[in-house]
Amino acid sequence: MKLTKLILIVFLGILFFPQTIVAQVDFNKKPDDDLGNVEDKYQELFFEALKQKGIENYDRSIKALLKCIELDDSKPVVYFELGKNYIQLKNFGAAEDALKKAISKEPNNEWFLDELYGVYYQINDFDKALKIVKQLVKFHPDYKEDLAALYMRNKKYRAALKVLDELDSDLGQSTSRDAMRNQIYNATGDDKDRIEYLEERVEANPNNESNYLNLIYRYSELGNKKKAYETAEKLLKQNPESHLVHLALYKFYLDDDKAHKGIESMKIVLTSTKIKPDAKTKVLNDFVNFVKQKPEFENALLEATMLVSGENNAKPHAELGQFFLQKGDKTQALKYYLKALEKETSNFEIIKNIILLQTDAKQYNKVIELAQTTLETFPSQPIIYLANGVAFNHLNRPKEAIETLEIGVDYVIDDTQMEADFYNQLSAAYKMINNITKSRAFAKKAEQLLNSQ
Repeated sequence: MKLTKLILIVFLGILFFPQTIVAQVDFNKKPDDDLGNVEDKYQELFFEALKQKGIENYDRSIKALLKCIELDDSKPVVYFELGKNYIQLKNFGAAEDALKKAISKEPNNEWFLDELYGVYYQINDFDKALKIVKQLVKFHPDYKEDLAALYMRNKKYRAALKVLDELDSDLGQSTSRDAMRNQIYNATGDDKDRIEYLEERVEANPNNESNYLNLIYRYSELGNKKKAYETAEKLLKQNPESHLVHLALYKFYLDDDKAHKGIESMKIVLTSTKIKPDAKTKVLNDFVNFVKQKPEFENALLEATMLVSGENNAKPHAELGQFFLQKGDKTQALKYYLKALEKETSNFEIIKNIILLQTDAKQYNKVIELAQTTLETFPSQPIIYLANGVAFNHLNRPKEAIETLEIGVDYVIDDTQMEADFYNQLSAAYKMINNITKSRAFAKKAEQLLNSQ
Protein backbone atom coordinates (compact mmCIF):
# COMPACT_ATOMS: atom_id res chain seq x y z
CA MET A 1 0.00 0.00 0.00
CA LYS A 2 1.07 3.53 -0.58
CA LEU A 3 2.58 5.23 2.52
CA THR A 4 0.25 8.22 2.18
CA LYS A 5 -2.72 5.89 2.08
CA LEU A 6 -1.57 4.12 5.26
CA ILE A 7 -1.15 7.45 7.06
CA LEU A 8 -4.62 8.50 5.95
CA ILE A 9 -6.13 5.24 7.19
CA VAL A 10 -4.47 5.57 10.59
CA PHE A 11 -5.49 9.22 10.93
CA LEU A 12 -9.09 8.68 9.90
CA GLY A 13 -9.23 5.54 11.98
CA ILE A 14 -8.53 7.57 15.11
CA LEU A 15 -11.44 9.87 14.31
CA PHE A 16 -13.76 7.32 12.76
CA PHE A 17 -13.84 4.24 14.91
CA PRO A 18 -14.86 5.66 18.26
CA GLN A 19 -17.77 7.33 16.45
CA THR A 20 -18.63 4.08 14.70
CA ILE A 21 -18.65 2.24 17.95
CA VAL A 22 -21.00 4.78 19.46
CA ALA A 23 -23.19 4.58 16.36
CA GLN A 24 -23.43 0.85 16.73
CA VAL A 25 -23.85 0.69 20.48
CA ASP A 26 -24.98 3.59 22.66
CA PHE A 27 -22.88 2.96 25.74
CA ASN A 28 -24.36 5.98 27.53
CA LYS A 29 -27.94 4.71 27.20
CA LYS A 30 -29.42 3.57 30.49
CA PRO A 31 -30.20 -0.11 30.36
CA ASP A 32 -33.87 -0.97 30.21
CA ASP A 33 -33.32 -4.64 31.03
CA ASP A 34 -30.78 -6.87 32.71
CA LEU A 35 -28.38 -6.67 29.73
CA GLY A 36 -27.03 -3.33 30.95
CA ASN A 37 -24.16 -4.89 32.84
CA VAL A 38 -23.13 -6.81 29.72
CA GLU A 39 -22.96 -3.62 27.68
CA ASP A 40 -20.91 -1.90 30.38
CA LYS A 41 -18.48 -4.81 30.47
CA TYR A 42 -18.29 -4.81 26.65
CA GLN A 43 -17.50 -1.10 26.60
CA GLU A 44 -14.86 -1.48 29.30
CA LEU A 45 -13.13 -4.34 27.44
CA PHE A 46 -13.18 -2.59 24.08
CA PHE A 47 -11.58 0.59 25.32
CA GLU A 48 -9.07 -1.45 27.32
CA ALA A 49 -8.16 -3.17 24.03
CA LEU A 50 -7.64 0.19 22.32
CA LYS A 51 -5.51 1.38 25.23
CA GLN A 52 -3.31 -1.72 25.19
CA LYS A 53 -2.85 -1.45 21.43
CA GLY A 54 -1.85 2.19 21.84
CA ILE A 55 0.99 1.21 24.17
CA GLU A 56 1.93 -1.74 21.91
CA ASN A 57 0.70 -4.47 24.24
CA TYR A 58 -0.87 -6.31 21.31
CA ASP A 59 -1.34 -9.66 23.10
CA ARG A 60 -3.33 -7.99 25.90
CA SER A 61 -5.33 -6.04 23.35
CA ILE A 62 -6.20 -9.29 21.54
CA LYS A 63 -7.32 -10.95 24.81
CA ALA A 64 -9.64 -8.03 25.54
CA LEU A 65 -11.10 -8.09 22.02
CA LEU A 66 -11.71 -11.85 22.16
CA LYS A 67 -13.63 -11.32 25.43
CA CYS A 68 -15.67 -8.65 23.62
CA ILE A 69 -16.55 -11.22 20.95
CA GLU A 70 -17.62 -13.72 23.63
CA LEU A 71 -20.08 -11.10 24.90
CA ASP A 72 -21.26 -9.96 21.45
CA ASP A 73 -19.91 -11.24 18.14
CA SER A 74 -22.07 -9.00 15.91
CA LYS A 75 -19.92 -5.88 15.73
CA PRO A 76 -17.48 -5.80 12.73
CA VAL A 77 -15.22 -3.10 14.19
CA VAL A 78 -14.07 -5.51 16.91
CA TYR A 79 -12.86 -7.99 14.28
CA PHE A 80 -11.19 -5.12 12.45
CA GLU A 81 -9.25 -4.10 15.56
CA LEU A 82 -8.43 -7.74 16.21
CA GLY A 83 -7.01 -8.07 12.70
CA LYS A 84 -4.82 -4.98 13.13
CA ASN A 85 -3.35 -6.39 16.35
CA TYR A 86 -2.55 -9.70 14.66
CA ILE A 87 -0.80 -7.77 11.86
CA GLN A 88 1.45 -6.06 14.42
CA LEU A 89 2.41 -9.51 15.73
CA LYS A 90 3.05 -10.73 12.14
CA ASN A 91 0.34 -13.37 12.62
CA PHE A 92 -1.04 -12.83 9.12
CA GLY A 93 -3.19 -15.97 9.04
CA ALA A 94 -5.14 -14.88 12.11
CA ALA A 95 -5.26 -11.30 10.80
CA GLU A 96 -6.78 -12.52 7.51
CA ASP A 97 -9.46 -14.53 9.35
CA ALA A 98 -10.40 -11.60 11.60
CA LEU A 99 -10.56 -9.09 8.76
CA LYS A 100 -12.60 -11.43 6.56
CA LYS A 101 -15.06 -11.76 9.44
CA ALA A 102 -15.30 -7.96 9.69
CA ILE A 103 -15.89 -7.71 5.93
CA SER A 104 -18.56 -10.43 6.01
CA LYS A 105 -20.53 -8.23 8.40
CA GLU A 106 -19.87 -4.98 6.50
CA PRO A 107 -18.86 -5.87 2.90
CA ASN A 108 -18.47 -2.32 1.59
CA ASN A 109 -16.28 -0.89 4.32
CA GLU A 110 -13.21 0.61 2.60
CA TRP A 111 -11.06 0.52 5.73
CA PHE A 112 -11.68 -3.18 6.32
CA LEU A 113 -10.94 -4.01 2.69
CA ASP A 114 -7.81 -1.90 2.62
CA GLU A 115 -6.42 -3.54 5.75
CA LEU A 116 -6.99 -6.99 4.25
CA TYR A 117 -5.31 -5.82 1.03
CA GLY A 118 -2.29 -4.82 3.12
CA VAL A 119 -2.13 -8.30 4.65
CA TYR A 120 -2.15 -10.01 1.24
CA TYR A 121 0.49 -7.61 -0.05
CA GLN A 122 2.79 -8.29 2.90
CA ILE A 123 2.57 -12.05 2.42
CA ASN A 124 2.98 -11.70 -1.38
CA ASP A 125 -0.38 -13.29 -2.12
CA PHE A 126 -0.98 -11.12 -5.18
CA ASP A 127 -3.92 -13.17 -6.48
CA LYS A 128 -5.96 -12.43 -3.36
CA ALA A 129 -4.65 -8.85 -3.24
CA LEU A 130 -5.89 -8.37 -6.80
CA LYS A 131 -9.43 -9.46 -5.87
CA ILE A 132 -9.52 -6.98 -2.99
CA VAL A 133 -8.17 -4.08 -5.02
CA LYS A 134 -10.86 -4.65 -7.63
CA GLN A 135 -13.36 -3.92 -4.86
CA LEU A 136 -11.37 -0.92 -3.58
CA VAL A 137 -11.15 0.79 -6.98
CA LYS A 138 -14.67 2.19 -6.57
CA PHE A 139 -13.57 4.16 -3.50
CA HIS A 140 -10.50 6.02 -4.82
CA PRO A 141 -8.75 6.37 -8.24
CA ASP A 142 -5.42 5.81 -6.45
CA TYR A 143 -6.29 2.15 -6.11
CA LYS A 144 -6.36 1.88 -9.91
CA GLU A 145 -2.59 2.28 -10.07
CA ASP A 146 -2.28 -0.46 -7.45
CA LEU A 147 -4.58 -2.56 -9.64
CA ALA A 148 -2.32 -2.08 -12.66
CA ALA A 149 0.73 -3.01 -10.56
CA LEU A 150 -0.96 -6.19 -9.34
CA TYR A 151 -2.02 -7.17 -12.85
CA MET A 152 1.62 -6.75 -13.83
CA ARG A 153 2.85 -8.85 -10.89
CA ASN A 154 0.38 -11.55 -11.89
CA LYS A 155 1.63 -11.33 -15.50
CA LYS A 156 -1.75 -10.11 -16.74
CA TYR A 157 -0.02 -7.56 -18.92
CA ARG A 158 -2.91 -6.68 -21.24
CA ALA A 159 -5.17 -5.96 -18.28
CA ALA A 160 -2.43 -3.83 -16.69
CA LEU A 161 -1.94 -1.81 -19.87
CA LYS A 162 -5.70 -1.26 -20.17
CA VAL A 163 -5.85 0.16 -16.63
CA LEU A 164 -2.82 2.38 -17.33
CA ASP A 165 -4.54 3.67 -20.48
CA GLU A 166 -7.62 4.55 -18.44
CA LEU A 167 -5.53 6.34 -15.83
CA ASP A 168 -3.61 8.30 -18.47
CA SER A 169 -6.91 9.27 -20.09
CA ASP A 170 -8.43 10.42 -16.79
CA LEU A 171 -5.40 11.92 -15.06
CA GLY A 172 -2.80 12.57 -17.76
CA GLN A 173 0.57 10.91 -18.07
CA SER A 174 2.84 10.26 -15.10
CA THR A 175 6.43 9.16 -14.63
CA SER A 176 5.46 6.24 -12.37
CA ARG A 177 2.95 4.86 -14.89
CA ASP A 178 5.42 5.29 -17.74
CA ALA A 179 7.96 3.29 -15.73
CA MET A 180 5.34 0.57 -15.18
CA ARG A 181 4.58 0.47 -18.91
CA ASN A 182 8.26 0.04 -19.72
CA GLN A 183 8.52 -2.81 -17.22
CA ILE A 184 5.61 -4.51 -18.97
CA TYR A 185 7.05 -4.02 -22.45
CA ASN A 186 10.45 -5.24 -21.25
CA ALA A 187 8.80 -8.33 -19.76
CA THR A 188 6.78 -9.12 -22.89
CA GLY A 189 9.42 -8.04 -25.39
CA ASP A 190 6.62 -6.37 -27.32
CA ASP A 191 8.54 -3.53 -28.93
CA LYS A 192 5.91 -3.13 -31.65
CA ASP A 193 3.22 -2.24 -29.10
CA ARG A 194 5.61 0.03 -27.23
CA ILE A 195 6.48 1.97 -30.40
CA GLU A 196 2.81 2.21 -31.45
CA TYR A 197 1.87 3.55 -28.03
CA LEU A 198 4.63 6.18 -28.13
CA GLU A 199 3.69 7.17 -31.67
CA GLU A 200 0.08 7.62 -30.56
CA ARG A 201 1.23 9.86 -27.71
CA VAL A 202 3.16 12.05 -30.12
CA GLU A 203 0.12 12.34 -32.40
CA ALA A 204 -2.25 13.01 -29.51
CA ASN A 205 -0.06 15.65 -27.91
CA PRO A 206 2.39 17.07 -30.47
CA ASN A 207 3.52 19.86 -28.15
CA ASN A 208 4.81 17.48 -25.47
CA GLU A 209 8.59 17.30 -25.88
CA SER A 210 9.04 14.23 -23.69
CA ASN A 211 6.81 12.14 -25.99
CA TYR A 212 9.19 12.73 -28.91
CA LEU A 213 12.27 12.10 -26.78
CA ASN A 214 10.91 8.79 -25.49
CA LEU A 215 10.13 7.72 -29.05
CA ILE A 216 13.59 8.78 -30.28
CA TYR A 217 15.19 6.79 -27.47
CA ARG A 218 13.18 3.65 -28.27
CA TYR A 219 13.84 3.87 -32.01
CA SER A 220 17.56 4.28 -31.28
CA GLU A 221 17.51 1.36 -28.86
CA LEU A 222 15.97 -0.84 -31.58
CA GLY A 223 18.60 0.30 -34.09
CA ASN A 224 16.06 2.15 -36.23
CA LYS A 225 18.27 5.18 -36.77
CA LYS A 226 16.21 6.49 -39.69
CA LYS A 227 13.00 6.69 -37.66
CA ALA A 228 14.85 8.17 -34.66
CA TYR A 229 16.37 10.83 -36.93
CA GLU A 230 12.98 11.63 -38.51
CA THR A 231 11.36 11.96 -35.08
CA ALA A 232 14.12 14.30 -33.88
CA GLU A 233 13.70 16.47 -36.98
CA LYS A 234 9.93 16.46 -36.42
CA LEU A 235 10.40 17.66 -32.85
CA LEU A 236 12.78 20.41 -33.98
CA LYS A 237 10.21 21.57 -36.51
CA GLN A 238 7.45 21.50 -33.90
CA ASN A 239 9.59 23.17 -31.24
CA PRO A 240 12.59 25.05 -32.70
CA GLU A 241 13.57 26.21 -29.18
CA SER A 242 14.03 22.67 -27.88
CA HIS A 243 17.42 22.04 -26.31
CA LEU A 244 16.99 18.37 -25.44
CA VAL A 245 16.41 17.30 -29.04
CA HIS A 246 19.99 18.26 -29.83
CA LEU A 247 21.18 15.46 -27.53
CA ALA A 248 20.03 13.18 -30.34
CA LEU A 249 20.58 15.41 -33.35
CA TYR A 250 24.29 16.13 -32.81
CA LYS A 251 25.08 12.42 -33.05
CA PHE A 252 22.92 11.92 -36.13
CA TYR A 253 24.59 14.88 -37.84
CA LEU A 254 28.11 13.69 -37.03
CA ASP A 255 27.34 10.17 -38.25
CA ASP A 256 25.89 11.57 -41.47
CA ASP A 257 28.95 13.72 -42.20
CA LYS A 258 26.99 16.88 -41.46
CA ALA A 259 29.76 18.08 -39.18
CA HIS A 260 28.81 21.76 -39.17
CA LYS A 261 25.23 20.99 -38.16
CA GLY A 262 26.56 18.57 -35.54
CA ILE A 263 28.81 21.27 -34.11
CA GLU A 264 25.90 23.72 -33.89
CA SER A 265 23.78 21.12 -32.09
CA MET A 266 26.67 20.35 -29.76
CA LYS A 267 27.06 24.03 -28.87
CA ILE A 268 23.37 24.25 -27.98
CA VAL A 269 23.78 21.24 -25.68
CA LEU A 270 26.93 22.56 -24.01
CA THR A 271 25.46 26.01 -23.30
CA SER A 272 22.02 24.80 -22.21
CA THR A 273 20.94 25.22 -18.58
CA LYS A 274 18.35 22.47 -19.11
CA ILE A 275 20.88 19.72 -19.77
CA LYS A 276 22.78 17.97 -16.98
CA PRO A 277 26.60 18.13 -16.79
CA ASP A 278 26.96 14.36 -17.28
CA ALA A 279 25.09 14.55 -20.59
CA LYS A 280 27.26 17.47 -21.70
CA THR A 281 30.39 15.49 -20.86
CA LYS A 282 29.19 12.57 -22.99
CA VAL A 283 28.55 14.92 -25.92
CA LEU A 284 32.00 16.46 -25.62
CA ASN A 285 33.60 13.02 -25.33
CA ASP A 286 31.83 11.93 -28.53
CA PHE A 287 33.18 15.03 -30.25
CA VAL A 288 36.70 14.30 -29.03
CA ASN A 289 36.46 10.85 -30.65
CA PHE A 290 35.08 12.46 -33.82
CA VAL A 291 38.02 14.89 -34.01
CA LYS A 292 40.47 12.00 -33.63
CA GLN A 293 39.14 10.78 -36.97
CA LYS A 294 38.78 14.27 -38.46
CA PRO A 295 41.52 16.51 -37.03
CA GLU A 296 40.45 19.43 -39.25
CA PHE A 297 37.72 20.12 -36.64
CA GLU A 298 40.19 20.52 -33.76
CA ASN A 299 39.51 24.27 -33.48
CA ALA A 300 35.80 23.57 -33.12
CA LEU A 301 36.63 21.12 -30.33
CA LEU A 302 38.68 23.74 -28.48
CA GLU A 303 35.89 26.26 -28.89
CA ALA A 304 33.39 23.74 -27.55
CA THR A 305 35.55 23.13 -24.50
CA MET A 306 35.54 26.82 -23.70
CA LEU A 307 31.74 26.69 -23.55
CA VAL A 308 31.85 24.33 -20.55
CA SER A 309 34.98 25.73 -18.91
CA GLY A 310 32.96 27.66 -16.34
CA GLU A 311 31.14 24.57 -15.07
CA ASN A 312 32.39 22.66 -12.06
CA ASN A 313 33.24 19.56 -14.06
CA ALA A 314 36.77 18.31 -14.68
CA LYS A 315 35.94 15.60 -17.17
CA PRO A 316 35.77 17.68 -20.39
CA HIS A 317 39.23 19.14 -19.72
CA ALA A 318 40.61 15.74 -18.73
CA GLU A 319 39.24 14.26 -21.98
CA LEU A 320 41.00 16.99 -23.94
CA GLY A 321 44.19 16.39 -21.99
CA GLN A 322 44.02 12.73 -22.99
CA PHE A 323 43.23 13.71 -26.59
CA PHE A 324 46.33 15.89 -26.91
CA LEU A 325 48.47 13.36 -25.06
CA GLN A 326 47.53 10.71 -27.62
CA LYS A 327 48.38 13.19 -30.36
CA GLY A 328 51.81 13.69 -28.80
CA ASP A 329 51.15 17.36 -27.99
CA LYS A 330 52.29 17.24 -24.36
CA THR A 331 52.21 21.02 -23.90
CA GLN A 332 48.50 21.19 -24.76
CA ALA A 333 47.84 18.03 -22.77
CA LEU A 334 49.40 19.55 -19.65
CA LYS A 335 47.43 22.76 -20.15
CA TYR A 336 44.09 20.93 -20.14
CA TYR A 337 44.99 18.60 -17.29
CA LEU A 338 45.83 21.65 -15.18
CA LYS A 339 42.42 23.10 -16.04
CA ALA A 340 40.84 19.81 -14.98
CA LEU A 341 42.74 19.91 -11.68
CA GLU A 342 41.20 23.31 -10.93
CA LYS A 343 37.79 21.61 -11.00
CA GLU A 344 38.77 18.44 -9.10
CA THR A 345 41.73 19.05 -6.83
CA SER A 346 41.87 15.49 -5.46
CA ASN A 347 41.47 13.47 -8.65
CA PHE A 348 44.49 11.16 -8.56
CA GLU A 349 44.49 10.23 -12.25
CA ILE A 350 44.60 13.90 -13.22
CA ILE A 351 47.36 14.62 -10.69
CA LYS A 352 49.43 11.64 -11.87
CA ASN A 353 49.25 12.78 -15.49
CA ILE A 354 50.23 16.33 -14.55
CA ILE A 355 53.24 15.18 -12.53
CA LEU A 356 54.44 12.92 -15.32
CA LEU A 357 54.02 15.68 -17.90
CA GLN A 358 55.76 18.23 -15.66
CA THR A 359 58.63 15.78 -15.17
CA ASP A 360 58.87 15.31 -18.93
CA ALA A 361 58.87 19.10 -19.34
CA LYS A 362 61.67 19.43 -16.73
CA GLN A 363 59.42 21.54 -14.45
CA TYR A 364 61.04 19.99 -11.41
CA ASN A 365 60.09 22.60 -8.80
CA LYS A 366 56.44 22.27 -9.83
CA VAL A 367 56.72 18.49 -9.60
CA ILE A 368 58.03 18.71 -6.03
CA GLU A 369 55.33 21.18 -5.02
CA LEU A 370 52.48 19.08 -6.40
CA ALA A 371 53.99 15.78 -5.22
CA GLN A 372 54.32 16.94 -1.64
CA THR A 373 50.68 18.11 -1.42
CA THR A 374 49.51 14.94 -3.18
CA LEU A 375 51.33 12.65 -0.73
CA GLU A 376 49.32 14.18 2.11
CA THR A 377 46.17 12.77 0.48
CA PHE A 378 47.65 9.71 -1.27
CA PRO A 379 50.54 8.57 0.97
CA SER A 380 50.88 5.10 -0.60
CA GLN A 381 51.19 5.92 -4.30
CA PRO A 382 54.71 4.92 -5.40
CA ILE A 383 54.61 6.83 -8.71
CA ILE A 384 54.41 10.13 -6.81
CA TYR A 385 57.45 9.25 -4.66
CA LEU A 386 59.36 8.25 -7.79
CA ALA A 387 58.56 11.51 -9.61
CA ASN A 388 59.48 13.43 -6.47
CA GLY A 389 62.81 11.62 -6.27
CA VAL A 390 63.56 12.28 -9.96
CA ALA A 391 62.85 16.00 -9.44
CA PHE A 392 65.09 16.20 -6.35
CA ASN A 393 67.93 14.45 -8.21
CA HIS A 394 67.69 16.84 -11.15
CA LEU A 395 67.76 19.81 -8.76
CA ASN A 396 70.90 18.36 -7.10
CA ARG A 397 69.12 17.66 -3.81
CA PRO A 398 70.22 14.03 -3.33
CA LYS A 399 69.50 13.68 0.40
CA GLU A 400 65.85 14.64 -0.12
CA ALA A 401 65.73 12.32 -3.12
CA ILE A 402 67.03 9.40 -1.03
CA GLU A 403 64.49 10.08 1.73
CA THR A 404 61.45 10.07 -0.56
CA LEU A 405 62.69 7.19 -2.75
CA GLU A 406 63.39 4.89 0.20
CA ILE A 407 59.87 5.49 1.53
CA GLY A 408 58.21 5.06 -1.85
CA VAL A 409 59.94 1.87 -2.96
CA ASP A 410 58.23 -0.04 -0.14
CA TYR A 411 54.85 0.69 -1.77
CA VAL A 412 55.81 -0.92 -5.11
CA ILE A 413 53.89 -4.16 -5.67
CA ASP A 414 54.32 -6.44 -8.69
CA ASP A 415 55.85 -3.77 -10.90
CA THR A 416 59.42 -4.75 -11.80
CA GLN A 417 60.04 -1.78 -14.09
CA MET A 418 58.98 0.77 -11.48
CA GLU A 419 61.02 -0.93 -8.77
CA ALA A 420 64.08 -0.83 -11.04
CA ASP A 421 63.44 2.88 -11.69
CA PHE A 422 63.48 3.51 -7.93
CA TYR A 423 66.84 1.70 -7.58
CA ASN A 424 68.35 3.62 -10.50
CA GLN A 425 67.29 6.91 -8.94
CA LEU A 426 68.67 5.83 -5.55
CA SER A 427 71.91 4.86 -7.27
CA ALA A 428 72.13 8.34 -8.82
CA ALA A 429 71.35 10.06 -5.49
CA TYR A 430 73.99 8.09 -3.54
CA LYS A 431 76.53 8.79 -6.25
CA MET A 432 75.93 12.54 -5.80
CA ILE A 433 76.85 12.27 -2.11
CA ASN A 434 79.91 10.12 -2.99
CA ASN A 435 78.56 6.93 -1.42
CA ILE A 436 79.81 4.79 -4.29
CA THR A 437 79.23 1.47 -2.50
CA LYS A 438 75.50 2.06 -2.10
CA SER A 439 75.28 3.62 -5.52
CA ARG A 440 76.71 0.48 -7.13
CA ALA A 441 74.54 -1.80 -4.96
CA PHE A 442 71.33 -0.10 -6.10
CA ALA A 443 72.46 -0.03 -9.71
CA LYS A 444 73.12 -3.77 -9.50
CA LYS A 445 69.65 -4.39 -7.97
CA ALA A 446 68.05 -2.47 -10.85
CA GLU A 447 70.02 -4.47 -13.41
CA GLN A 448 69.10 -7.80 -11.83
CA LEU A 449 65.40 -6.90 -11.80
CA LEU A 450 65.41 -5.88 -15.44
CA ASN A 451 67.32 -9.00 -16.47
CA SER A 452 64.81 -11.22 -14.64
CA GLN A 453 61.88 -9.95 -16.72
